Amino acid sequence: MPIDIVTAYLAPEGLVHPLVQELNGETAVHGRLVLSPLAAQKAHWAENVWLAPKKIPVQSISDAARKLKALQRNWWLYSFHLHRRAALIQEQLPHVSARPLFFPAPLPASPLGSWTLLDAHTLLASARCTSPFPNGTVNFVEDREGPPSRAYLKLWETWTRFQRHPRPGEFCLDAGGSPGGWAWAAAALGARVLSVDRAPLAPKVMSLPGVSFQKGDIFSLKPETLAGREPVVHWLLSDVICYPEKLFDWVVGWLESGMCENFICTLKFQDGANYAIANRFADLPGGQVLHLYYNKHELTWVRLAPAPTSDTVSGT
Repeated sequence: MPIDIVTAYLAPEGLVHPLVQELNGETAVHGRLVLSPLAAQKAHWAENVWLAPKKIPVQSISDAARKLKALQRNWWLYSFHLHRRAALIQEQLPHVSARPLFFPAPLPASPLGSWTLLDAHTLLASARCTSPFPNGTVNFVEDREGPPSRAYLKLWETWTRFQRHPRPGEFCLDAGGSPGGWAWAAAALGARVLSVDRAPLAPKVMSLPGVSFQKGDIFSLKPETLAGREPVVHWLLSDVICYPEKLFDWVVGWLESGMCENFICTLKFQDGANYAIANRFADLPGGQVLHLYYNKHELTWVRLAPAPTSDTVSGT
C-alpha cells in the first residue's frame, strides 16, 4: 500500500542503503529519493531533505509547470524516471543558475524548491528544503594548480555551508594532512597551519607561508603537549584515515580541553560499517553530522564556536 508522504530524503549517489537504515518507520524508495510518512528526522546521509512535499495531480506538461509556478518561483528537478517528460516541465519553469561557485561564496539568497514525477500525471513537490543548493549539490570552480589533491573541496563546502572559515592569523591543527589539500585551503585564507602526519606534505604546500609540518602519529598529540606552543586551536581539521571510534576518543580529549574553538572532522566508513558512531558525534554538544557533496563513503562532523563579534583574532 502506498505510504502517506510527510517528508522526503535525497540520498547521495550509491548511498541509499545507509540513509534507509537510519530512518524510522516505513519508507518508499524512488531512485535516490526516500519517502517517509513521518515528520523530519535526523538524517546524516541525506544531501537534501524535502520538508513539505505535496502530491499534485497534473493533466499536462504545461499544467505541471503552471502549478509549480503558482507555489513559488524557483524549482529544481530530481528525476528518477520519465526523464524526458520531467525535463520538458523544468524547461517551462524560470531558469535557476547552477553555475559552479567561486570560493568564498555566499549562500543562495532565494528559496529553492525540489520536485519530481511520481508518475506521468502526479508531481511530488516541496517548496521547503534543507539545502539551498540544487539537489544538495555544491559545485566549485576548482583550483587545479595549487592543491595537491581534491580533498580541499570538502573544506570549501563546509565553510560555504556554514558561512564561516579561518581568518588571517588564526591557528589550524591539520590532522592526517598529507599530501596537504586541507593545509593548502587554510593557508590560502591566511591562517597558520600545523599539519601532523606520518607522511610528508607535498613540497609546494610545505613551502607555503604559515604552514609547518610535524612527522608523527596525530593520535599521540594531546592538548597538553601543544598548550605551551599554541594556547588556542582556532580550527581543528581532520581528514585522517582511521576508524571513527578512534577519532571520537581523540576528539573528545580536545573538546574537553577547551583549547579548540572549531572542529571539522571526516568520519570514514568501510563497507558494512556500523554507522551508530555518527550519532555519538552528533550528540557532542554544539555539533552536527552531515554528508557533504564532496564526501564519498564518509560523513563530516562540524562543531563551530559562536560567531565572533569583532575582527580581533584571539590567541594570536
